[in-house]
Amino acid sequence: QVQVVESGGGLVQAGGSLRLSCAASGPPFSRYTMAWFRQGPGKEREFVAGISWSVNSPAYADSVKGRFTLSRDNAKNTVYLQMNSLKPEDTAIYYCAIKGTQVVVTTTRDYGYWGQGTQVTVSS
Repeated sequence: QVQVVESGGGLVQAGGSLRLSCAASGPPFSRYTMAWFRQGPGKEREFVAGISWSVNSPAYADSVKGRFTLSRDNAKNTVYLQMNSLKPEDTAIYYCAIKGTQVVVTTTRDYGYWGQGTQVTVSS
């Protein structure tokens, strides 16, 4: 059974930084894709960044390109989302998700495993 656990959220001022972690356990992750989504107040859940386990080339939403960096630690089955130059509009619950193929997609329905989410609040 796959388990997904996020950590690292918090409150930060605009322009600040946070790093989120997503640790996964379960079957071997060599064929998986891991991604971050977020859901702001009154908004739909949206794709932020994702990476397949076999291709070390992350994909990013346009809204976070140049500010967020996704990286992974294969030995720990963990991905990290480094968030810099944070803006109030980045305020959301951030969710880590896993899908069982190696193609990064941006639609929530393609991801079968989700963490509980971690709150990120950026004050102006």
